[in-house]
Amino acid sequence: MRGMKTILFLFISNSFMTLAWYGHLRFKDFSWGKNLGLFTVILISWGLAFFEYLFQVPANRAGFREDGGPYTLVQLKTIQEAITLIVFTAFTLIFFKEEKLAWNHAVGFCFLVMAVFFIFKKW
Repeated sequence: MRGMKTILFLFISNSFMTLAWYGHLRFKDFSWGKNLGLFTVILISWGLAFFEYLFQVPANRAGFREDGGPYTLVQLKTIQEAITLIVFTAFTLIFFKEEKLAWNHAVGFCFLVMAVFFIFKKW
């Protein structure tokens, strides 16, 4: 149960993180965002990052083995990075349709999936 809660919260957290880091690149597409200054955009991104942390911190606490969770620290970070890649890819395909994923992206993603495999492999 704690493992699933960790993964769910990491997906939510990464969704806010991706919006905070890259969502502002689409503000100019909306009438309210056309003339926002950099400082205002930074404040909006910080506001989104607050919600990221509302899920990131509980996810790590629930998932960390020393706090009763099922994952080591390295496994938590690996899960987080894999989820970040999934969320970022979906975000890019939905909101940045002009961005095209190429074969080299797929190869890189496969290497990241292999990294997850090796991190979780019991030797």
